[in-house]
Amino acid sequence: MKHYAQYIISLVMILFMSANLFAETINANDERIGLMGRTQQQGDGSVRFAYPGVTFLLEVKASKLEMVAQSNTGNGWIDVIVDEGPAIAIQLAKEATTVELFRFATTGKHSVRIVNRTETWQGISTIKTFTLDKGELLPPPLLPKRKLLFLGDSVTCAEMIDRIPGEKPNPSWSNARESYGMLTAAALNAQAQLVCYGGRGLVRSWNGKTDELNLPDFYPLTIADQAAPVSWNKKAYQPDLIVSAIGTNDFSTDIPERETYVRTYVKLVNQLLKDYPHAHIALTEGAILHGDKKAALIDYIRETISRVNAARVHQVTSPHYPGDEQDAHPTKSQHAAMAADLAPQLKALMDW
Repeated sequence: MKHYAQYIISLVMILFMSANLFAETINANDERIGLMGRTQQQGDGSVRFAYPGVTFLLEVKASKLEMVAQSNTGNGWIDVIVDEGPAIAIQLAKEATTVELFRFATTGKHSVRIVNRTETWQGISTIKTFTLDKGELLPPPLLPKRKLLFLGDSVTCAEMIDRIPGEKPNPSWSNARESYGMLTAAALNAQAQLVCYGGRGLVRSWNGKTDELNLPDFYPLTIADQAAPVSWNKKAYQPDLIVSAIGTNDFSTDIPERETYVRTYVKLVNQLLKDYPHAHIALTEGAILHGDKKAALIDYIRETISRVNAARVHQVTSPHYPGDEQDAHPTKSQHAAMAADLAPQLKALMDW
């Protein structure tokens, strides 16, 4: 009986070890994982990110896929799309937690797309590892050759576009995947980076503060954390076209002083021209402003372009989209309309 019990224990251990032989754990910075957006590669193989729209792309042959991830606030949200099916919104916990991405009865080939929904102030997230069961990680899909960079505020970040009438605001209501920037990039068969921060402007935040990270400050960053900023290597992503949709928050309280605003914008545009010597730059007033404020910002943009006096700098228009009764941010359908407005202008500008 004793020998039989030892035999059973040994058999269970062999089966357990054999099962584990089929599982493979891979660091998030593995070269077989496609990346789009600004990320911080860490020494332990994990990948840290904060801007909305950051995307991980995996091609796997497996029956099950899990990841270990976390958000520093517990308010970071991601979308998971398997085999181009419906997106599943997942909230990342504060502590490193295992998240099952898919499970099938048999091993097969599957594509997985993970897209950051939320903004930096809502949560800085980290993906540590992926674990495949009974399979292998395949080479990543090819990304489009064209590259876009969108600079902006909460509108560019797609804040509040999944809002639910009658409910209190929730970080999950942000949805970068269906932002005008990502939709425009898809229409133009291009990659996209969304470098944006809710409530911020060119010279001041929505509340008039000038001591926070505004666009000239967070544009060069991977992680726009004022207490612990992480710089971005500009050589890692050279856009063909940059769209700057900043200004709504500068004009939140009143119209800012013209000379200070134009001078700051000129300095930023000249820096963009220097950092990206082959990129075209399109400046727009965005979707929220209207009336005298919209007219003033359009005038400031025209003056900026005149002073820069470079053939690679352009102005594009943005019709007014008023949000709805619940919130002034554009709705999901309005983001789709914004992309439909913008894409033809950019296509003509770039002769794409």
